[in-house]
Amino acid sequence: MQPKQVKLLYAVDLAGTLLFAIEGASAAIANKLDLLGVMVLAFATALGGGLIRDVLIGFVPPNALRDWRYSATAFAGASITFFLNGFVQAIPAPLIMVLDAAGLALFAIAGTEKALLFDMPPLIAVLLGGITGVGGGTIRDVLLAKIPNVLRADVYATAALAGSAVMVVGRRLGLSPSVSVFLGGLLCFALRVISVWRHWNLPRLP
Repeated sequence: MQPKQVKLLYAVDLAGTLLFAIEGASAAIANKLDLLGVMVLAFATALGGGLIRDVLIGFVPPNALRDWRYSATAFAGASITFFLNGFVQAIPAPLIMVLDAAGLALFAIAGTEKALLFDMPPLIAVLLGGITGVGGGTIRDVLLAKIPNVLRADVYATAALAGSAVMVVGRRLGLSPSVSVFLGGLLCFALRVISVWRHWNLPRLP
């Protein structure tokens, strides 16, 4: 693992952790959970996907538990959301959606990059990227006794998988890690934002 790749993976992982922690904490507050509930949901949303990924690739204890900065970032996002809730609630819904898309892209490419660094086959790397992107949100919805949003609405998991696939293809074509990360993240982000704007959904039976 090259130092440059390690730094890139780490920066992307922490940025996604903060964004998803704020999202998880916001969902907890909207469902009238107390401070402990806010912290738990922020932690699960921010780090759940990465925990699942690390266990599946055999990287145990998972990085989110090895490095205190992941937990600190998740709890910081929860604290910001709880104690500055008025400010957070004033953020326009379109901006929240854009931030969510950014978090999804960051986690999808981080998960894919880590899977590739552990020599996972291309298809498995794509699947692990998708799991990293949507795993935390799925755990959040289960804790809130809801059908996970990724299974019933919008192009969400599909965007994560598409971004991961582009990243893997880029690496197979010999593109640099930075370029592959950029292309994969951009596609995931753009697909998610455009799907919400255009009201795209996957086919379903009537």
